[in-house]
Amino acid sequence: MEFRRLGHSGLTVSEIAYGNWLTHGSQVEEEQAHACIRAALDAGITTFDTADVYANTAAESVLGRGLAGQRRESLEICTKVFWPTGPGGPNDKGLGRKHIMESAHASLKRLGTDHIDLYQAHRFDHTVPLEETMTAFADLVRQGKVGYIGVSEWDAEQITRGAALARELKIPFVSNQPQYNMLWRVIEEQVIPTCEREGMSQIVWSPIAQGVLTGKYRPGQAPPEGSRATDEKGGGARTIERFLNDDVLTRVERLRPLADQAGLSLAQLAVAWVLRNNNVASAIIGASRPEQVRENVDAVGARLDDDLMRAIDEELDGVVERDPGHTRSPIL
Repeated sequence: MEFRRLGHSGLTVSEIAYGNWLTHGSQVEEEQAHACIRAALDAGITTFDTADVYANTAAESVLGRGLAGQRRESLEICTKVFWPTGPGGPNDKGLGRKHIMESAHASLKRLGTDHIDLYQAHRFDHTVPLEETMTAFADLVRQGKVGYIGVSEWDAEQITRGAALARELKIPFVSNQPQYNMLWRVIEEQVIPTCEREGMSQIVWSPIAQGVLTGKYRPGQAPPEGSRATDEKGGGARTIERFLNDDVLTRVERLRPLADQAGLSLAQLAVAWVLRNNNVASAIIGASRPEQVRENVDAVGARLDDDLMRAIDEELDGVVERDPGHTRSPIL
């Protein structure tokens, strides 16, 4: 494993983070989930990412039990707040002070810890003054319950406003968690330059495009049974459907010789591609089997040269999404 600093902060994270969206508490039985967590620990992963909304809070509990007994100081535990949880009351969602404070305390209990290393606003809340949100985060930092503050899927203007308030409140505002991969590059034009200016890093989700960049989905063929594309209940199918057309899948097939040339699997090529960006501190991987963890971790240390990067761009030309307008937060 290799490690990178998160933004201009003193927090170091593993280049591969283990995340449990769509798996723990839903798709994967707890015993298998714990086997994946052990594989992540054995591979040197120290950064674990979850959210209160995953499996309606169950994912945090599974992760907490899976990490029980580990030396807490050797881990970076990250979670998020924003989406509705609980029975759906008016304060069970968003980034108002009441929901943030109550959600943080509930996450601490489920995770079995007394502090969250990185607490992230899971989306931007258009219905709450940003000053209220950032002050609530600042109070959690000063209480010692949260170490660092991050966001997820905020656009460049929102990040700029949050960073200004963080400086005023003197709290560490260090990261953004966007979707980012060879096919989805909407953060490159505006978000990454903004984060570089503000001293923030990316912790990216979906580096393998929900499995599309592994080559498991073939043009002209139905998705494999049990794959994420067939997961209507957990939400995986909705996330992946934008990539499931024959043009995209044919282009992904053309990446196989390039992966072979680099001595990597397609999945490893995708993860190594993401990590080549200097503003990316960590790539989040999910897994339903321990061997998936081990394969993705083998991308660490792979060096993709400029010629290979250009060849990837040529093969994917025409199917890459770059429009920064796709970074949008809902109005709850």
